[in-house]
Amino acid sequence: MITNFLLDNSALVPVALLLIAVACAGVGYSLLRVRRIKHRNLILWTLALLSVLPVVALTLVPAPSRVDHVVCAVQFSLPTLTSVEPLANLALFFPPVFFAVLATRRPWLILAAGAGLSAAIEGLQALVPAIGRACDTNDWAMNTVGAILAVLLARGTIALVDREAARKAASSHASGDRPGR
Repeated sequence: MITNFLLDNSALVPVALLLIAVACAGVGYSLLRVRRIKHRNLILWTLALLSVLPVVALTLVPAPSRVDHVVCAVQFSLPTLTSVEPLANLALFFPPVFFAVLATRRPWLILAAGAGLSAAIEGLQALVPAIGRACDTNDWAMNTVGAILAVLLARGTIALVDREAARKAASSHASGDRPGR
């Protein structure tokens, strides 16, 4: 249903991608900014894991059509602003990578994990014809680009929150306030 909507309204795909990025940034910023939130990392990991569910549903749940033999397209193409599938693949890995980077503050590890998970999914699609999906190097590339963008936004979010916390600590120190008062 959502795929048909996006195919019929391909101009909305970049808007949807932007909304995903803005929503992730807003939620992540809010969680990091409020220091007294208990179990913040648990919340961030929960968001990361919940956002993996659409990845699994859209890539590994059997498709109505069956592939009888291994099909793996080897291609690399740049998406346009109206190309639905490449931009959707770009958006697919954005939330889980974004929230995992916020939870761990280890962007390069999470980027490698995101790219590796995407490669594993494409490999499973190639090796398990019963799920009716075909692997595509372009899917992996766009998933990885989405993960890179998520890492960049997560690093920016962390830097912004850290800078605000440092500025707040410096101003409270300068005014003679002691932390914990």
